[in-house]
Amino acid sequence: MTTLAGRTIAALRAEHDTLASTAPALTTAQLTGPSGAADWTIADVLSHLGSGAEITLADFRASLGEAEPPAPGFNQGVWDRWNALSPQDQAAGSLESDTALVTALEAVAEERHDELKVKLGFLPEPLPLASFAAMRLSEVVHHGWDVRVGIDPAATLAEPSAQLLAEHLSDGLGFLLGFIAKPDAVREPAVIEISRTPYRIVLDDRIRLTTEALPATATFAGPLESTMRMLAGRLAAKHTPAGVEVTGNISLDELRAVFPGF
Repeated sequence: MTTLAGRTIAALRAEHDTLASTAPALTTAQLTGPSGAADWTIADVLSHLGSGAEITLADFRASLGEAEPPAPGFNQGVWDRWNALSPQDQAAGSLESDTALVTALEAVAEERHDELKVKLGFLPEPLPLASFAAMRLSEVVHHGWDVRVGIDPAATLAEPSAQLLAEHLSDGLGFLLGFIAKPDAVREPAVIEISRTPYRIVLDDRIRLTTEALPATATFAGPLESTMRMLAGRLAAKHTPAGVEVTGNISLDELRAVFPGF
């Protein structure tokens, strides 16, 4: 598929396949051990992904006219049910729930990709399918890393997924940075060029990722996947690859404070 929505859905399938090759082999000790998400075990992360897929699918089916919009309290009921599962059932159920969501997205005909919009309860306006799928991709990419890094401290993001996230965050999904960034942590305005990419992180009254050719005041040297992890609060010192550095009027530690994660 060549549409942005199609490419995003294909990335969701690739991320699902990676998780499906990892989760079933996890031992009970690994499932109940730490993940890359603070205060969450690997099973907690998988439960979050599974419940999220179920809630996302409910919103999607309602937008397609295949079901009624979720009733008040629906999300909490889903979370309560998932939280009551054993770690093993959370892991297995996560893959089943994500399979259902990805399969439903794949079933949308390509000619509908650009006209279909999806209503989410916490946003004032429906999202284009591409942005809707990208919101799920952001969840799966980063929480999938949370799972993998729990067993491999050197885990990174898949570069194709990182590139696609950057494309979305510099366009229709840019509002997400407004949710997760902490502007008060910015000491002074900065424009950070991401080396060997067209992207810049702009820190001023509105934090954003852009492809505008703005004069840079700092440089982030490192792979794009590290930049995407930094924006999601997943570039702590122990998970920072050798050679990643920031030079200019802002430091890497300051950027970590601006983007504490979710």
